[in-house]
Amino acid sequence: MLPVTKKSKMRKRTRRSHHALRPVALLACPQCGQAKLPHAACKNCGYVNAHTRIEVAKEE
Repeated sequence: MLPVTKKSKMRKRTRRSHHALRPVALLACPQCGQAKLPHAACKNCGYVNAHTRIEVAKEE
């Protein structure tokens, strides 16, 4: 079954207005300065916050 009337471009684009991607928010790690995600451990040094640190295996 086909639609009775054609949907306009504006109606279609308005419906999809919230589908856009948002840029990834990166912060500088306070310990080493590498880019890291907020509320996550640093992949370089393992720093999470002032009281917590995760041991990261170093590549040889």
